[in-house]
Amino acid sequence: MVLVAGLWLDGSAWDEVVPPLEAAGHRPVPLTLPGQGDGSAAATLDDQVATVVAAVDAASGPVMVVGHSAACTLAWLAADARPERVAKVALIGGFPAADGDSYADFFEVSDGVMPFPGWDPFEGPDSADLDEEARQRLAARAIPVPEGVTKGTVRLANERRFDVPVLLVCPELSPTQAQEWISAGQVPELAKVKHLDFVDIDSGHWPMVSRPDELARRLAAAAAED
Repeated sequence: MVLVAGLWLDGSAWDEVVPPLEAAGHRPVPLTLPGQGDGSAAATLDDQVATVVAAVDAASGPVMVVGHSAACTLAWLAADARPERVAKVALIGGFPAADGDSYADFFEVSDGVMPFPGWDPFEGPDSADLDEEARQRLAARAIPVPEGVTKGTVRLANERRFDVPVLLVCPELSPTQAQEWISAGQVPELAKVKHLDFVDIDSGHWPMVSRPDELARRLAAAAAED
């Protein structure tokens, strides 16, 4: 089970999710992406995609790729690159970008990186379940994301990606909202997925921090369905 955290986070974001997944008999592999933990401000989106695909290739059997937030696109790119190896994709609090979109050009770039913008953009449902200690801990661990990653262009080419089952984990949004957005054409990639399931988690945008045990249970249950 390859775990890919969103912007500003390295593999340690999954520290509280890994033990219950292991206890359930899975082999979680939390990734630290190029430019988000290795000190390389020159990393590109292609570098990050290559890291995720390499983790899929290194697995001894079928793989579930779990993407969080912006990294939902990375998980989907792995399915595009290896549809025969990826048994399922789980998307937490995000949607995959479409071919030709920028990966995550969301906030201001300074000195070649996009730093964590503080909590103001995430006030409301995104962060309502985080106490002050959790906010300070997340902000302190936030790693500026290289511009070559955030402004990288998403390239999807393999129609077989739509055969890969997808689980959409809905934390700060409801499954109903997600279904409405997909039906309205706002998430074109998921509109073409042949096997799409939804699960609700009563949390904010970072359930691996605020609801790690529940998130692990949901992911383990999804993997057991394969």
